[in-house]
Amino acid sequence: MFRLDPFEHLGRRSPSSPSGPGQGIGLSLRWHSAEASHVDSRVLRCPERDEGSQALLARLEAQGTEPLTRAFGAGELVPDRDDGQQVRIPGSLFPRTRGHLQIEPRIGRFYPGALLAGNPELTPGPPTAFRVTSVAPDGTITLDFNHPLAGRPLELDLRLLDLVSPGEPPANLGRAAVTNGPGMQARWRGQPTDFHSDRPYERPDSRPDAEFYAEPRMVQHLDDTARAQIRALYGALIPGNGRVLDLMSSWTSHLDPDRHSGEVAGLGMNAEELAANAKLSERVVQDLNLDPCLPWSESRFDAVICTVSVEYLTRPVSVFREVRRVLRPGGRFVLTFSNRWFPPKAIALWPELHEFERMGLVLDFFLAAGRFGNLGTWSLRGLPRPAGDPYAARLAFSDPVYAVWGEAA
Repeated sequence: MFRLDPFEHLGRRSPSSPSGPGQGIGLSLRWHSAEASHVDSRVLRCPERDEGSQALLARLEAQGTEPLTRAFGAGELVPDRDDGQQVRIPGSLFPRTRGHLQIEPRIGRFYPGALLAGNPELTPGPPTAFRVTSVAPDGTITLDFNHPLAGRPLELDLRLLDLVSPGEPPANLGRAAVTNGPGMQARWRGQPTDFHSDRPYERPDSRPDAEFYAEPRMVQHLDDTARAQIRALYGALIPGNGRVLDLMSSWTSHLDPDRHSGEVAGLGMNAEELAANAKLSERVVQDLNLDPCLPWSESRFDAVICTVSVEYLTRPVSVFREVRRVLRPGGRFVLTFSNRWFPPKAIALWPELHEFERMGLVLDFFLAAGRFGNLGTWSLRGLPRPAGDPYAARLAFSDPVYAVWGEAA
């Protein structure tokens, strides 16, 4: 399994560092699904040094820069799969509207437990997220209230960081590692998720993209910490002297100059933005939603990256097939994104999904395109926002980073 250290350069505690109250704990959860390998990392405020946490903190201090690792069998860290947590309901009990939203039960998708408020007999426990696993011809719907990671072996890395994280200290580190998302990116028992109903690729702004992107936007879409993590991820996944295609590029390519010295071709929507990108040795202006065919020969690139842009593709599978064509065998296609985007141009499905489900959607693009292997997902949440960031007064946390990749067969 891929082992990028998400806490490199971010206050990893050295063995000689004194312990103190300004510390956090870095968690990395590693697991596998039938489709991919997964790493979900987050940073938490260090627990108070009470009787319950003293022994753990002492062990973490003794580890120094090395993580403390523990493997968990199915049912140890999260409850094991329980068929009693699957409930069949008449279709009439599934609310089809919530405010101005129209909601349909789609197989494999997750929905908030609050959607069933007023029907407490339907929930086996307190309201939580549930997954739709089947919709029968007579309208009967099966809901799965099992944890998304139920039934899976898990591995958890913990390390002490000289890095203060916002928020309250967790009551249980293991529970915090599996809360609010991990597991949602995997298919339910290998069955394809229904991401494709309800016209998912429509967008609020139906004008040609060339009009929307006519004016250059020389701005950063993520904070400094999130961008540093993206650079580190690309540096770990991409050969340092390889030829790279920066797909849906702009005025910066998010490649670490200390790790990458190879040629970089950029394809984007605005000529001025591309001209301002000093990393690029080749520049192409092209709207992939009008023409997904890439103007390069087969096996031209060692890697392709796409940074905070996949949510704008209206023909994603066609683009992924083209990427596979221009990648050399074994070359990686790496996509990164966060929870920020241009709302008028994002596909309709994107804001409807939980952040971890979006990784599942991008995995689905790889699987639909075919001839990609060694698929992986990666997430990082909970880092503190840089003090000098324009949004630091309103947002305590750095922008989360999500990544999905695959290798051309």
